[in-house]
Amino acid sequence: MMEKNKMIAAAGAAGFLAAAFIGYLYRPPAFLIGQLPFKHVISRGTTLKGINQIYMNVAQTSFNYLVVGGIAGAILGVAAALFYQRNRK
Repeated sequence: MMEKNKMIAAAGAAGFLAAAFIGYLYRPPAFLIGQLPFKHVISRGTTLKGINQIYMNVAQTSFNYLVVGGIAGAILGVAAALFYQRNRK
């Protein structure tokens, strides 16, 4: 039983990481400068200084892409693991 739980947890974690990375890659671009660096995305824009604070909304939206992608990936990973276990018998 414990082995099944570990597999489900690992699939959920792998799905989270993979989909969060994809969400990060598909984040929206900021006007004139392109996509914001990871440090600004992960901090939701609190690391932006001076005039660059106009990109705060883009940083927050990019963070949301990362989180929503991660959650969706975790759900899909867990669902895939459960499906695999059910059909393996």
